[in-house]
Amino acid sequence: AFAWWTDLMVEHAENFLALYAIDMDAALEIQSPESWDSFPLFQLLNDFLRTDYHLCNGKFHKHLQDLYAPLVVRYVDLMESSIAQSIHKGFERESWEPVNNGSGTSEDLFWKLDALQTFIRDLHWPEEEFAKHLESRIKLMSSNMIENCVKRTRMAFESKLTKSSKSTDFRISPSLCTMFNVMVDAKDQSAKLCAMEMGQEKQFHSQIDELIEESVKDMIQLLVAKFVVILEGVLAKISRYDEGTLFSSFLSFTVKAASKYVDVPKPGMDVADGYVTFMRHSQDMLREKVNEEVYIERLFDQWYTATMNLLGTWLTERMDQQLHVYQLKILIRVTKKKYRDFRLQGVLDSTLNSKMYDTVRNRLTVEEATASVREGGMQGISMKDSDEEDEED
Repeated sequence: AFAWWTDLMVEHAENFLALYAIDMDAALEIQSPESWDSFPLFQLLNDFLRTDYHLCNGKFHKHLQDLYAPLVVRYVDLMESSIAQSIHKGFERESWEPVNNGSGTSEDLFWKLDALQTFIRDLHWPEEEFAKHLESRIKLMSSNMIENCVKRTRMAFESKLTKSSKSTDFRISPSLCTMFNVMVDAKDQSAKLCAMEMGQEKQFHSQIDELIEESVKDMIQLLVAKFVVILEGVLAKISRYDEGTLFSSFLSFTVKAASKYVDVPKPGMDVADGYVTFMRHSQDMLREKVNEEVYIERLFDQWYTATMNLLGTWLTERMDQQLHVYQLKILIRVTKKKYRDFRLQGVLDSTLNSKMYDTVRNRLTVEEATASVREGGMQGISMKDSDEEDEED
């Protein structure tokens, strides 16, 4: 009798559950196709059955799985469509105001993907093959959604930069920093939402990781290109003073003629001051608002190198010319402030003291010595370090 007891109780339980299934099936049939109120019932019954050695994957348990499998698939399909639509509409009206770790659209996306994965995980689907299918489906969906988010953010970044000012009036807006932070958050979320321990599906995480890194690389290059264009504008302004140009000759003639009768005001340092203000504002904004230190370091390194190379190239093109004193003052101010500010921002000495920087510094030092003799002084502007200038900073 004791040997039969377990079998008899299992048969009794299955008979009872079979009777219960009649009422359960009838109740589920009248549920709306768009209603998901019955999922808690599945979780309740499944959590009981899967922990019972004798009832797990029994007749009623398999009937329960057959009944709910199509509902789960339909629910995932609808959620995928709904999330995709919300991404599309969200990015169309995205303001790029900072929300938590990213933007409003990215935060909404990651929350929904996490909620969907939590729902699937909490089902504890007993049949291994279908459970793996669900997990793979959800991970792939998350990978595709995050990929879409990354691409849309990258496009928005380029569009915003293209429309922005190309002069020293340009300011790094909080929205540009938010776009960087979306990338940072996407990388963190993909590690959780896209990774699987199965060999083949590990590709989901690695592929999205590569896309994020490539997108960030592009964004940094776009921003550095903007900074180069702004410095080119500054150099274009002082190029009018090149030796031998019509403007330079006319300016020298009129200044000499007029100076016989009145004190002629000389060009000020507004151009240099405007550039330094732009540079410092951009550095401070990026440092304060972007959440990933590695991206900031990479950006500052490339920014310093690209703009210093531009200064070196500009001077090399004028190797056979003597710089106008106004050009010299502007370049000394810009070069010294650039070197000091980027050093304060943590750029390594190996980057700061590049061959191009040495070329620029040596050329300006020689030009300064020549101008001091020819012009009778540089009014305190010098490539040499001084305590007075440190106090001005």
